[in-house]
Amino acid sequence: MFRETTMRELNTSPVKMIAEDWALLTAGNLSAFNTMTVSWGGVGELWGKDVAFVFVRPQRYTYEFMENSEYFTLSFFGGEYKKELGICGAKSGRDVDKCKETGLIPMAAEQAVAFAQAKTVLVCRKVAFQDIDPKGFIDPSIMDTYAAKDYHRMYVGVIEKVLIAE
Repeated sequence: MFRETTMRELNTSPVKMIAEDWALLTAGNLSAFNTMTVSWGGVGELWGKDVAFVFVRPQRYTYEFMENSEYFTLSFFGGEYKKELGICGAKSGRDVDKCKETGLIPMAAEQAVAFAQAKTVLVCRKVAFQDIDPKGFIDPSIMDTYAAKDYHRMYVGVIEKVLIAE
């Protein structure tokens, strides 16, 4: 069971939630969706709204769903599901059913999909994207992240709902 709250009322660090505990980025609907683990991204204020920004490489299966969906979710598990999130990050939804492999239970979250075991869910409406351009890298060590030159697309979503498990 979840209750609605706001980003400003969360009692945890969004940086810890993303970088240390990881999250599942999910796009699509219950009949067709894909999810992938993210450990990059952020939340903040942009254009007068609370937003989340996420990064997806074009070869990821989730990219197709992000391109074709108006909404996406970020499901945070508090670090307890690292093994399952590791599977969701290492295996492609083109090849395996990630929910069957991990036991994660998909659920409707407004016009998107989240997971019943999550502690916090951000429901986001996609409002912008920007392809990462290496010409903008001031620190040359960033190039080490892109040996294959497969630069991410950044998506910005307005956080329309914050759900926390009760």
